[in-house]
Amino acid sequence: MADRCSTTPATDWLAHHARVAPDRIALTDAATGDDVSYGAWNDRVNRTARLLARRGVTRGDRVAVLARRRVDALDVWLACGKMGAVAQMLNVRLTASELAEQLAPSPKLLVHGDEEPAWASLDAPRVTLAELRSARASEPPSFESAAVGPDDPWVICYTGGSTGAPRGAVLTHGSIQANAVATVDGWGIRADDSTVLTAPLFHVGGLLVLTAPLLLVGGRSIVCDRFDAGEVIDLIAGARVTTFFGVPTMHASLCRHSRFATSDLSSLRFVVSGGAPCPESVVDAMRARGVPFREGYGLTEAGPNNFFVPDSELDALRCRVGYPLPGVEARIVGPGDAPLAPGVPGELCLRGAHLFAGYLAARIDNVHDGWLRTGDLAVVDARGAFSIVGRLKDVIFCGGENVYPAEVEGVLAAHSEVAEVCVIPLRDARLGEVGRAVVVPQPSAETFPTAELLAFARMRLARFKVPRDIVVAEALPRTSTGKVDRRAVLAAFGTESRLLPESQNHGAAHEHEPFPLPNDAV
Repeated sequence: MADRCSTTPATDWLAHHARVAPDRIALTDAATGDDVSYGAWNDRVNRTARLLARRGVTRGDRVAVLARRRVDALDVWLACGKMGAVAQMLNVRLTASELAEQLAPSPKLLVHGDEEPAWASLDAPRVTLAELRSARASEPPSFESAAVGPDDPWVICYTGGSTGAPRGAVLTHGSIQANAVATVDGWGIRADDSTVLTAPLFHVGGLLVLTAPLLLVGGRSIVCDRFDAGEVIDLIAGARVTTFFGVPTMHASLCRHSRFATSDLSSLRFVVSGGAPCPESVVDAMRARGVPFREGYGLTEAGPNNFFVPDSELDALRCRVGYPLPGVEARIVGPGDAPLAPGVPGELCLRGAHLFAGYLAARIDNVHDGWLRTGDLAVVDARGAFSIVGRLKDVIFCGGENVYPAEVEGVLAAHSEVAEVCVIPLRDARLGEVGRAVVVPQPSAETFPTAELLAFARMRLARFKVPRDIVVAEALPRTSTGKVDRRAVLAAFGTESRLLPESQNHGAAHEHEPFPLPNDAV
């Protein structure tokens, strides 16, 4: 084994495991089937750091990473950590003009794949992943790491952009370390755990939800270059995978797959969903297969992991995010930052060492006295368990009552004919605002049963929460990070002209009961 560096950053978990357990498998490249040990991976990352240094990268420099190959992106991320450089993770789905905005001012180096000709138009010093791979073998497998401290920036990941243009959140060595340690503690992650990594690494979820905590404890990641439900199911069964993180659409795809009902999923210790509320039908399907399913919560500026649900309370806290992780403070506030009593919805605020350090080329406008204002609405019960009920800006003010779209969407999504749904506000002369549900039907649905869905909702929701009408759509617009773009949904479906013809909409707008004002009988 080659000599290792003498000054190792506290976050160089790779170098640590290369010393104490060099033969333990760190990752598997699903594209090739190759297993990579901690010792071999550390050597490879050291070589990558040397190559970046030859390109002029030093401590504090920004290295933009534009890679479809997740294994290659992991190499560059960890090499930046050793160097004290900053890995700017870019979304490969963006156009050249969108990427150019995020690359201003120009980074020290752009590391990119070879698949997209549009990338050639980006104005930055560059090196391709193929060039790094071909040159790596000739480099020595050792690297003298920079003296990196907890306040030094390590990663720039971009926010979802659902309420404005995506902003680059700067995550430090200290914030990433704090959240990884808290996640390992709260979620009980072990060295013998493994995961199938399918989430993009340009999202904080793919990079840090399970990847960083598993690296911290010496676990294993099976790295896929894309999400394929059948491949994930086969990998879980074949490799006896113990953990999995995905967004709700991924979990829904797994549950719909033909092999979901028959494959051996017994190795899974837990599955985590994040990015948006998960439909209860998916939760039920997972639990029917004996899979412990947890609702996670996070955002780019905070961790991203913030809560946990103990095994003993999986049923009691169904569809809740649970208790704050160790080192995470959480509170619910109303106007003027006044604390709210249990059971009263308000804005969720978070504080802790896991918070971001600021934005790239943008001012911080959501942190006050150390508390991050998340913009999310939540409630906490008397035991201290939290639930997310929606976005502060998404609340529909109907006749003096607050309607939270996430709650309504969760009910509608439980209907067997609904694949996806987004509830938006419409102006109403009498009530101020009312709700409209934009629904994507299941592929098997021939004629969507609009009236039946409204009746389904009336049985499960107070009358003021039931959408006034329903619009059927082929798909919902999404942000660059894959979340439903509510502003785009509102722009496309928020006017009367976008209503389906009466014959297709089953007269839903006319047969719906009037919403009650506060003094109406409930």
